[in-house]
Amino acid sequence: MNELVIELSEINPREFFGQQNEHIELLKKYFPKLKIVARGSKIKVFGDEEMLEEFDRRFTMLMDHFGKFNKLDENAIERVLTSNSREDYHTSEASGEVLVHGVSGKLIRAQTANQRKLVELTRKNDMVFAIGPAGTGKTYTGVALAVKALKEKQVKRIILTRPAVEAGENLGFLPGDLKEKLDPYMQPLYDGLRDMIPHEKLETFIEKGIIQIAPLAFMRGRTLDNAFVILDEAQNTTHAQMKMFLTRMGKNAKFMITGDPGQIDLPRRVISGLKEALLVLKDVKGIGMIYLDDKDVIRHRLVKKVIAAYKEIEHTE
Repeated sequence: MNELVIELSEINPREFFGQQNEHIELLKKYFPKLKIVARGSKIKVFGDEEMLEEFDRRFTMLMDHFGKFNKLDENAIERVLTSNSREDYHTSEASGEVLVHGVSGKLIRAQTANQRKLVELTRKNDMVFAIGPAGTGKTYTGVALAVKALKEKQVKRIILTRPAVEAGENLGFLPGDLKEKLDPYMQPLYDGLRDMIPHEKLETFIEKGIIQIAPLAFMRGRTLDNAFVILDEAQNTTHAQMKMFLTRMGKNAKFMITGDPGQIDLPRRVISGLKEALLVLKDVKGIGMIYLDDKDVIRHRLVKKVIAAYKEIEHTE
């Protein structure tokens, strides 16, 4: 009797095999002549060589499906096991406005008109500036576009960066080494990624450098090619930092710069590199710019009212 052993890597076995191995039980119904045993992150299959080859092909399709949608259910398994090719079992959502099928099948898509414009601008331009207040989904949409590009193999890595200017906090007083000090500051970037990539896979990507999250100072001297690069909180860059970042762009790279000119934490009399770049680059072909506003806020409904109230007093000052 022939044996086939498949190891699940970067996939959570519990989610893939289903509760009480219900997905394995379904596989057994479709392959009644094979003996299928799932233990830990391995699956062992015994039987006729020709049948094992067919099982291997179908199981690879299932892993491919799980890798794309981060979800497996009875309907998906049946579609995969009875289809002739990938095109038959990938749902129409994959080609629609869904950017990423996130963790547990969460559908991540552009939710407002301006977010959809941001998606369109990114398709047409290699460098895009996304400007707007907190909660308008600039960074989240950007991270979704980056994950989509990585999943579709348009780029080989994602680089997420921020200038290490703290909103009233000094990094020197935080405990731990540099990574531990910077992790809380990079938290919004991690939060977006955790919605879109399963924990095991995300950890592997970070370990292998496929996803890099680092302060802007770490970009100096590098050429960033085959990458989707997001500079977040760009309003806190200086002239020199912004120029340094923009000139890091290498071959087959997408650059997205996000920021809120209304939340600058730089010392007084220091010109924001973002504000300057928006003026200097506004007529350069190949660079897209989108301005999001309080209509794009997708946090709590009170956030819109807070933004409007502050806008009123800032205009009267």
